[in-house]
Amino acid sequence: MLRGRENEQAAIDALLDGARAGTSGALVLRGEPGIGKTALLRYAADRADGLRVLRGSGTEFESELPFAGLHLLLRPALDRLDALPARQREALTSAFGLGEVGAVDRFMIGAGVLSLLAELAENEPVVCLVDDAHWLDRASAEALRFAARRLDREGVVLLFAIREHATTFASGALAELRLAGLDTASAGALLDERNADLPAEVRQRLIDDTRGNPLALLELPAVLASSGAPPGPMPLTNRVLDAFHQQVRNLPATTQTWLLLAAADDTGELAVLRPAGTALQVEITDLQPAQDSGMLSLESGALVFRHPLLRAAAYHGAPLAPRIAAHQALATAYRDRGDVDREAWQLAFVATGPDERVAAGLEHAADRALRRSGYVAAATAYERSAQLSESTEQAVRRLALACEAGANGGQLDWARARAERASRDATESELTARLVEVQASADFAQGELGRAHTLLTTGARAIAAEDTDRAFWMLMRALHCAWATPTDERLLADSLDAFDTLQLPADDPRLALVWLARWGMAVPLGRDVDGYPPLEDVVARATAAAKGPTGRIEVTSRAFICGLDDEGIEAAMALVAEARNTGVIYALPAGLGYLALLHAVLGNRREARIAATEGIAIARDTGQPLWVSYASGALAYVAAMQGDEVACQRHTEEAGLRLSLGVTAAGATWAQFAQALLDLGLGRIQGAFDRLQALASGPTRHQNANLRAVPDLVEAATRLGRVEEVTASLELYGRYAKAMRRPWIEALYARCLALTEQDAEPHFQRALTLHDDKSRLFERARTELLYGEWLRRARRRTDAREQLTSALQAFEELSAGPWAARARSELSAAGAAVTRTAASDVLAALTPQELQISQLAAQGMSNNDIAAQLFLSSRTVAYHLYKAYPKLGISSRSELAALL
Repeated sequence: MLRGRENEQAAIDALLDGARAGTSGALVLRGEPGIGKTALLRYAADRADGLRVLRGSGTEFESELPFAGLHLLLRPALDRLDALPARQREALTSAFGLGEVGAVDRFMIGAGVLSLLAELAENEPVVCLVDDAHWLDRASAEALRFAARRLDREGVVLLFAIREHATTFASGALAELRLAGLDTASAGALLDERNADLPAEVRQRLIDDTRGNPLALLELPAVLASSGAPPGPMPLTNRVLDAFHQQVRNLPATTQTWLLLAAADDTGELAVLRPAGTALQVEITDLQPAQDSGMLSLESGALVFRHPLLRAAAYHGAPLAPRIAAHQALATAYRDRGDVDREAWQLAFVATGPDERVAAGLEHAADRALRRSGYVAAATAYERSAQLSESTEQAVRRLALACEAGANGGQLDWARARAERASRDATESELTARLVEVQASADFAQGELGRAHTLLTTGARAIAAEDTDRAFWMLMRALHCAWATPTDERLLADSLDAFDTLQLPADDPRLALVWLARWGMAVPLGRDVDGYPPLEDVVARATAAAKGPTGRIEVTSRAFICGLDDEGIEAAMALVAEARNTGVIYALPAGLGYLALLHAVLGNRREARIAATEGIAIARDTGQPLWVSYASGALAYVAAMQGDEVACQRHTEEAGLRLSLGVTAAGATWAQFAQALLDLGLGRIQGAFDRLQALASGPTRHQNANLRAVPDLVEAATRLGRVEEVTASLELYGRYAKAMRRPWIEALYARCLALTEQDAEPHFQRALTLHDDKSRLFERARTELLYGEWLRRARRRTDAREQLTSALQAFEELSAGPWAARARSELSAAGAAVTRTAASDVLAALTPQELQISQLAAQGMSNNDIAAQLFLSSRTVAYHLYKAYPKLGISSRSELAALL
């Protein structure tokens, strides 16, 4: 019976009941050692009637081995791997070392975990209990966190027990319960239950000093009964450890040796411990006293400690010499089993100085971890290998490998600190360049853009003669740094011109990417494009030259900057498709973020919501706040177009990512543009003008959103009678239209001229001729609205009604409420009888995820195929289809296909 844990038990019961009903959930139990986390996991196991229970735990000696904790948890379910989608099956096979399939995206492993748990739950609900999750290796923790965040309708529960100040699962992404000590009454009842015969004053001090810590209340009375209360304060964990130490010391020496072996091993498997015990001259029968005392139990062929602190006491309470002997015996046992990774780590635990044999073994272990996408484990192994290296050259090389693995695993600060240290000893230019890239990656991610730019340009110059390709991509990243910094035209110009120093051949396909960048920055830098190769040819050649996510992101972003929105959508869709097909989940948020923005500016609100919703979810799951900002900016723009002030404000706040040095993420700039568009639509013209002027003159005025906002600025200025204040912005937009020669840009420029020049009508008519009837419906309708207003003021009511009617139809189709209201008002003033048109969009009732799943189902994809593409479970897909059908008034897939 648990004392004083009614609320925590109720929370666990609710999760288990939800799983029985087909709903999933995850919960982190966080608290100090001994506070009752393990007891609550046992409670969950006892209450899991009708659920399959999977148990796992982290251990101190397992935290360096990639996916060790995940393998321990899912080992009973590995016979179901064949039921998973191919990419996910390959990812888990690689992670568990069951086959060599090459490097996989580390987040694909998390998707595989979700699918495997969902597959298990097809037969019965599943509850996973993970104790000491703060000791999980980083790769296991990351995979479990990814799966936990995407749980939905599988009937799966994940419970994690974690130390109070551990950073594992500390992002706030999962629900959390912080455990406090027992109240006085519950603490007293627990002591009474254990027949703790203590003097009243000692009893009260025990309750007060332990702050109701249940483990301390259970373990310390025996110590206090014999020795009395200690004279001064002592950390609670140390008190409990001392109690455990005393219990261990009371056992026979051979039993203590068994406890030490079990504590020093990460698996507890008797198949490993028995030969190690034989080497230390202990027999299996020597285990009996530990089992009789309840310190250890045998479960599924492995020894399990009653409490994690007991394991710590058994290990740290042993003298150094026996600990070294235990690790050496375990190393031999693992070598005989062919487990060279664990052998290497067991030897590394006890190495006291340089040892090239152990260093080489750890490097090989790191190589294997890297092939399994265990980046953090690989980084740790490479670093330890560097520490044990006998030569400076080997140490620097291995530390560089550690830095690269750490950066790829998201440990940017860790990697940068070591890269800075290794750079001081590096003598090879290639090695120096690699270390520079690690430092620059960390600087860029944290907004230190100037420093990253300097590192990259200096490093590129140093390596250019030996490795042109590395130098090229370093300069490309430097260009991104310059673009993202507050306006510095000289830095931008120097970054562009730096590519000339590489002296690439005229037929080098990488030159297309350079020319695309030059096209995109020509207008902000005031450069003449007359001598540039044709933009359409440049985009086509750049698209052909783009390889992998980095190249495709480059083409997508530059096409967007150049106003090639249709080509940008194609590039973004290619990036998304490649990410899905190859399992590179990490690249998906970039493609989806750009796709959302492009659809938003094209007026494709439904597609924008689908891309943004998925992009935000995956960006959060993979720890990429920059792309959360991009996608949120797109949603803010769509909400502004439709006049949804609450949603626009919410998405603006979500997009408001600010980096250090005052740099604002591009998504936040788009959100500011959206706020101005919202003001304009709602008739708050002064507010719109102020926001747009701030963008036009602000530190990011060279960026894409600010340039695209100029037509809105001109409209606001015209309505306020302040056209003279936006002359410079209008001239800049004119240069943009002339340089890019895109019909939609020229149409908006013509609209601006219609608003600012005396002879307006030719410009309005030219704008409507340039507008595409099938895309950018919102912008065409706005031109029709402005033209209709002009015609009405010129007393040409019949002509005005034609333009205003067309505008109203478009605004209603787009659900652009404020703009539709304005068109109705103008139509009424023009003498037309206006009635509201009932919304006819049957898909409007669907959530973005329901719509996305419905569209894929309408294409003939099965639930399993949809789940694999969207990194969901098939049961979640089925649930969303079940919710969508009634909203659409249908009951079958065939009807869905006909409808969509």
